[in-house]
Amino acid sequence: MNRLIARVASAVLLFGLVGQAAQAADALNGKSLYLNGPVSGGATCASCHGPTPANNVNGILAAANQPSVISNAFAANLGGMGSLFNGKFSAAELADLAAFIGNPNVTAAPAASLAPTTLTFSGANIGQASAPLSATLTNSGNAALNIGTISIGGAAAGDFALGGGSCANGASIAAGANCTVQATFTPTAAGARAATLIITHNATGGSSTVSLNGTGNATPQATIGLSASSVDFGKLLTGIPSAVSSITVNNSGQAALNFSAISVSGASASIITRAGTCAVGTSVAAGSSCTVTVQAAPTSAGAIAASLTLASNASNGGGTVTVSLTGTAAAPAPALSATPSAVAFGSQTIGAAAATQTITLANTGNVALSIGSVGVTGSTAVKLSGSTCGTTLAVGASCAATVSFTPTTEGAVTAALAVASNAPALQVGITGTGTTQATAKPALSETGPIAFADTQVGSSAADHTTTLGNSGNAALKIATLTLGGTNPGDFVVGGTCAANVSVSSGATCTITTAFKPTAAGARSADLLLVTDSGAQLHLTLNGNGVAVVVTTPSLGISPQSFDFGSVVIGGTAPTRRFTLTNSGAAAVTLSGATFSGPFAAVADSTGCTAFPVTLQPGASCDLVVSYTPTNAGASNGSVAIQSGSTTWNIALSGQGAASTPNAAPSNHGGGGCSASQDVTDPTLVALLVLSLVVIGWRRRSRNGGAK
Repeated sequence: MNRLIARVASAVLLFGLVGQAAQAADALNGKSLYLNGPVSGGATCASCHGPTPANNVNGILAAANQPSVISNAFAANLGGMGSLFNGKFSAAELADLAAFIGNPNVTAAPAASLAPTTLTFSGANIGQASAPLSATLTNSGNAALNIGTISIGGAAAGDFALGGGSCANGASIAAGANCTVQATFTPTAAGARAATLIITHNATGGSSTVSLNGTGNATPQATIGLSASSVDFGKLLTGIPSAVSSITVNNSGQAALNFSAISVSGASASIITRAGTCAVGTSVAAGSSCTVTVQAAPTSAGAIAASLTLASNASNGGGTVTVSLTGTAAAPAPALSATPSAVAFGSQTIGAAAATQTITLANTGNVALSIGSVGVTGSTAVKLSGSTCGTTLAVGASCAATVSFTPTTEGAVTAALAVASNAPALQVGITGTGTTQATAKPALSETGPIAFADTQVGSSAADHTTTLGNSGNAALKIATLTLGGTNPGDFVVGGTCAANVSVSSGATCTITTAFKPTAAGARSADLLLVTDSGAQLHLTLNGNGVAVVVTTPSLGISPQSFDFGSVVIGGTAPTRRFTLTNSGAAAVTLSGATFSGPFAAVADSTGCTAFPVTLQPGASCDLVVSYTPTNAGASNGSVAIQSGSTTWNIALSGQGAASTPNAAPSNHGGGGCSASQDVTDPTLVALLVLSLVVIGWRRRSRNGGAK
């Protein structure tokens, strides 16, 4: 009788058995499998047993830490589970499911391991640094491992130093990832030296350590160091020596530093002059230093490339150190430019007040400009009425010359502004016409240049307003108002002044200019205004475009598509969890999710909060989606997740199935999901047989007849 009871019980009460604890499993992965179903897709455990095993719906807690209970239930097709899940879970996944059922409140946590646990450095001379050694910090948990501080402690902490490696104070190490920490050994005394590398973090234990060991050798050695590993002479002119550059050579060892050779080599070695206090045969005492100076005197244009090499008895670097020497040379080329390149006064009334215009002269060469003279040649009706130009003009500098026009006779007048300097001769043509008729006298409220504030590419600087006035005794009409020059597309012109606009005697109009750079760097343009009388007025516009680093939001979605399979119309809507992870370097704000087809978001306390959702770098949340078919046949749809102008899509599909008429409820049998669609559920029969047998056995036991 006992054997009979055992057989029936093992067949019926599979979910009630409590066996030996399963081997270590991933409860978090089990949680995902429980809520989302097999990786290949399909129904979920939660659809039958509720969102958490803790509620013990349909006796689910009987499978706590018992993967065999789950596999046996599948094999027996209890509650129809076999038809849903047979062959869809691996043995490891079944163990994970059982672990989650046993620990339904499992949460993600980091796990830190630091290997190796000991770093032993080779023996090093006192004061000399050893080669670095590294240890790897690994996060074997399932949540981010946050590093607090990385430090070295212990009796000989000063003999060890941190340097290099990818671990850093305040860094976050993703689950499954690792970083390295690097240390060097520079003994301050002879003998065994020891310290401890300590990394604090948010994993169990709060910190991880590595023992540091090394041995200091008492033999004194020289150690060479340089104040710079390279010298850039910059842009030089042929025939003109560079400034003298100095490199300090120090000896941080315990013995005298002796040079065996100090030399300059390379393609440009012949133009380099070396000097200084460092010399072969002259020792540098421990803790002292000397200097090497270098100067370049290029004789031809081109790149400068050479190397300064110091060979010595130093114990580090094989005793030899090198300093790279670079620069560029160009032939002197004085150059002078004028803006505008021509001046037109147009018609001016004889006897009226002089009309004036300003010409800007700029040194665009690579040497200082020596100015011999600035004057006007040609008609005496044109005069140089003012100049800010002296005898010299530095590279990149500018000065201004103002010319005036006072006609005394009728007819056309020609002249020129002539500039004599060490650059090629420059002449700016000047034209005008004298007349006895009343004429307009246009003038701008400023001579320029107009300098706009530095502006980000794609943005606009504040508008600048310039006034055009007419102090003449006749009206003027604007014939042309255009932008030219190097970057006209980076500037915008507006205002009341425009082509074909008339300005009466004594009246004004306004010109507004704006800077909207299309690229980074210096940008410039020339504003030209021409009147109907032939007068030409110029304004130079300058600005600097600033590049903007654009961060594109990055979002990882897992899975990127899902097929819900066949779902009965009007039945329980299955759900699927989609993990959204910010895989970028900046926070991303998801403004919303748009659904198409018979798919919708499901509010879930363990999923993403209501949109908008902001995810920090590396953070994630689950978007829970349900499928509710309304028509038989294939269903297709999607979820479009937005962040600004960026959209990510999840492809969704499923198959709507018509329900069977007069179908019996699907939850017959042993209190769970049943494969039986009528009252002949074999589980009920087995339970009935078991109960009758147990009752009979107990009665016989009381009467003393059962053995």
